[in-house]
Amino acid sequence: MKYIIDGYRPKALFRFFEEISAIPRGSGNEGGVAEYIKKFAQERGLYCYCDEINNVFVRLPASEGRENSPTLLLQGHTDMVCEKNADTVHDFEKDPLSLYIEDGFLRARGTTLGGDDGIAVAAMLAVLDGEIKEHPTIECLFTVMEEVGLDGANNFDYSQISARRMINLDSEQEGHMVAGCAGGLRSDVSFCGKRESFEGYAVEISVKGLMGGHSGENINDSRANANKIMGRVLAALSEAYDIRLVSIKGGSKDNAIPRECSAKIACSDRYGIFSEIEKLEREIKRSLAQADANFTLTATDSEVEDYMLDEKTSADIISFTDQVQNGVLRMSDSVEGLVEFSRNLGIISTDDRSDTRNVSLVFSSRSAKEEQLDLSMSELDATSKEYGYGVRHYARYPGWDYAPYSCLRDDCLKAAREILGYDAKVDVIHAGLECGIISSHIPDMDIISIGPDIIDIHSPSEKLDLASCERFWKILEIMVRMR
Repeated sequence: MKYIIDGYRPKALFRFFEEISAIPRGSGNEGGVAEYIKKFAQERGLYCYCDEINNVFVRLPASEGRENSPTLLLQGHTDMVCEKNADTVHDFEKDPLSLYIEDGFLRARGTTLGGDDGIAVAAMLAVLDGEIKEHPTIECLFTVMEEVGLDGANNFDYSQISARRMINLDSEQEGHMVAGCAGGLRSDVSFCGKRESFEGYAVEISVKGLMGGHSGENINDSRANANKIMGRVLAALSEAYDIRLVSIKGGSKDNAIPRECSAKIACSDRYGIFSEIEKLEREIKRSLAQADANFTLTATDSEVEDYMLDEKTSADIISFTDQVQNGVLRMSDSVEGLVEFSRNLGIISTDDRSDTRNVSLVFSSRSAKEEQLDLSMSELDATSKEYGYGVRHYARYPGWDYAPYSCLRDDCLKAAREILGYDAKVDVIHAGLECGIISSHIPDMDIISIGPDIIDIHSPSEKLDLASCERFWKILEIMVRMR
């Protein structure tokens, strides 16, 4: 293949990243990249274990003289969030990413880049390929389906692992190493409504141009949620006009803040709707942060359909979407600036089944405290019960507690100081890492998480700082070589 990254070291790190970027690897579609890693290990004579869901574990024997050094585990996930702009033609099931470099950043045209967590995969492959000559026994765990509930880590056979030191490579900020994270869960709320024959005019309402981002890391950045804005818009319209919901679609990942949402409504006064939308766009724009400066709210004529939702279901969905709590629910009392508890309405969608038209809302709740996850479940249960609809909670995973003492963390701080020239910060983050699951299976594992600068992950604006990647590698090299 033709490589575009040139002039950065080590070459192997960036070559491997480009090669895996040519392999579709959305969550649940990691078979291709698993085969790539298995073939890579077989060609080098390395021990390789691959389970039924495509988690891959590879072991590299210690270099001469390092046989008695403690084994080190490197870990990251192979899957990526598949988001694209509305006008981008790309099939994440089969198309390679279209990479390009702009101002020292690696990006993908119109789609997410997959730096989260492709850089971990590339780094582990470079280590296994012998890029670091002196090293202890290295174990590398490539997990799957991290972005949809950490399913790979939840289902791995941890008897494969002998290491008791682990570097997770799934952080996205240089100079910030992570030593603790939140747990989380997913919740699906399903509305089932009867269809009625369509009456009136059909109008398509669209929310576009929002920044979006990671529902954990960016939840406190004042970035607007397109699904919640649509709830606000529909609620305002329903107060002034007789409208019925026909269909609605917003977001594609529960762990990404949705950037776009569209809804089709039936109404009797289309001109009144158009006028109200213009007014609402001006009002909402004034309330948004600078990150969402490209926000637009539009209304256009649309094709009349056969059906619309009945009056009660329309009203219920609009009311629920508008009123349900979203975003930061509580800040930490002990760690300044840390979000302790949050909820993200990541997906809303409509589908037809028989004589009904169902609307599904998918939430991601996060907290370092189990009782707050319980609270999120009970709140969604109670609110949904008021409307007579059900909730399914699933994909719950534990948080990772900050360890008061960690040799690995101390070593990593020294390595970062040597390369960066300043003291790195140790963070506890409001995002899910597989470290929580791994530590629950191997309680005596000493863990730290590091990574280069990756900006706007989980959105088509995602970009990887190539110079930061070089420094990230140098820190990792020191950690691997350290006795």
